[in-house]
Amino acid sequence: MACVTKLQVENNVFPSTVVKPPNSNNTFFLGGAGHRGLEVEGKFVKFSVIGVYLEENFIRFLAAKWKGKSSEELTYSLEFFRDIVTGPFEKFMRVTLLLPLTGKQFSEKVAGNCVAIMKSIGTYSDAERLAIVKFLNVFKSETFSPGASILFTQSLVGSLTISFSDDDSIPGWGNAVVENKPLSEAVLESMIGKNGVSPAAKRSLAKRVSEMLEKSNAEESTKDSI
Repeated sequence: MACVTKLQVENNVFPSTVVKPPNSNNTFFLGGAGHRGLEVEGKFVKFSVIGVYLEENFIRFLAAKWKGKSSEELTYSLEFFRDIVTGPFEKFMRVTLLLPLTGKQFSEKVAGNCVAIMKSIGTYSDAERLAIVKFLNVFKSETFSPGASILFTQSLVGSLTISFSDDDSIPGWGNAVVENKPLSEAVLESMIGKNGVSPAAKRSLAKRVSEMLEKSNAEESTKDSI
């Protein structure tokens, strides 16, 4: 994983690795990062930057299907991003605010996107409805200033650990855990899936993962020839 580098997006630096984020004992590598924004009265406004980190064994899983694919091929492959969302490895996401936002504003937008995703793939039931309520409650009294971060750790069993930070540091604990796999996956899919809120993060993820797979394949070929 020597090719993994840090990224700077809108003056925010995403380090190349994160060691033991909240509710995990693993090391995560930066898959990609990018801004999230919207057109507001004819002007594109950037609201946040998003970094997506993947547990180390993601390379082994993704290589089986995606090695040899170009970054452009991966960028336009919905199946590739679904494999990241549902793959058997932990994920960690950092959302850093560029503009002030209330927890209610943030969580309602994310929850709405997640419900739409779960309904579209048939995973939305009473359990997910209750998980959405818990998700919203975690954020209801929060207010985020520019530079504050919202952190999500997605475990293998499907729990979603939610953490808050006043800056880009990673706390050693979570503020809350939501035990619901469809919701946990939908949070990541809302960022990088079919209608993901950060096309820039998707492009970054496709480019960097393509490079990592190529390097990993080259290293394996070198070992085989020795």
